[in-house]
Amino acid sequence: MEYRTLGNTGLNVSALAYGGSSLGGVFREIDEAEAIQSVHVALDNGINLIDTAPYYGATRAESVLGRALREIPRDRFILGTKVGRYGAEMGDFDFSRSCVEGSVEASLARLDVDYVDFIQVHDIEFGNLDQIIHETLPALFRMRDLGKARFIGVTGLPLHLLREVMEQVEIDQIQSYCHYCLNDSALTEFLPYFKARGVGIWNSAPLAMRLLSNEGPPAWHPAPPLVREKCAEAARHCRERGADIGRLALQYSLANPDIHTNILGTASPARVLENIRQAEQPLSEELLAEVLRILEPIHNVTWPSGRPENSR
Repeated sequence: MEYRTLGNTGLNVSALAYGGSSLGGVFREIDEAEAIQSVHVALDNGINLIDTAPYYGATRAESVLGRALREIPRDRFILGTKVGRYGAEMGDFDFSRSCVEGSVEASLARLDVDYVDFIQVHDIEFGNLDQIIHETLPALFRMRDLGKARFIGVTGLPLHLLREVMEQVEIDQIQSYCHYCLNDSALTEFLPYFKARGVGIWNSAPLAMRLLSNEGPPAWHPAPPLVREKCAEAARHCRERGADIGRLALQYSLANPDIHTNILGTASPARVLENIRQAEQPLSEELLAEVLRILEPIHNVTWPSGRPENSR
């Protein structure tokens, strides 16, 4: 397993991280015992960063993860969770100070830990940026001062919002999703800025929330029809070449050393081992070029997310 220094935090994190969304049954119904085993397999094979959120499975992911970590020494894992998002509708967001502080305490109880390494504001595009900057983040800084968290970060889809927050307040980490994968590499433009600020850079969903997989995306996936079609075409091309587009997508994301960690979720122990094995294999530059040509018509095509004023 390759490890990278996470910005100015000084933490050495595995280049491949464990995404906890699958523990909430986000992509399929799970067997809890198998899901717990998948966490143990990840830790036993070099993955040391785990990311989760109350939103995943309506707190189920945190609860399952807490049971998985119960017998694991705390110094064996780096743990991040989130505040602010608790459902799929606009009414399911609450970035108020009181909610944020209560959310941190509830997450710690579900995760059965005294502190998390990272607490993140979840999908900032669904909030009012002034509130996030002047109320939400100060509340998290207070949680950090109380020893409930070590580092503070923000997550979101629109990349410009991550930068806008960083221009007004000092944070430790950002999490971007679906913007550094085969079909969308828009994060590249922002990497010099993030790197100069010394923040930890987490790339979530290198498989673009399963757009870049043989199984295809779940029904709720927000990608436009053309994006779905071209990704499916690229997956077929890989199969015809005796390859797996998921493996290619993972290797593509891992190849950029300026991205500190890449978050990939699964509740299957076998899939965890396969992801680790694929991460260690060389990237086929020939196949990559072929797939990028197929995906060129949809390169950096994304979808709206959050409040209209935040998703320009």
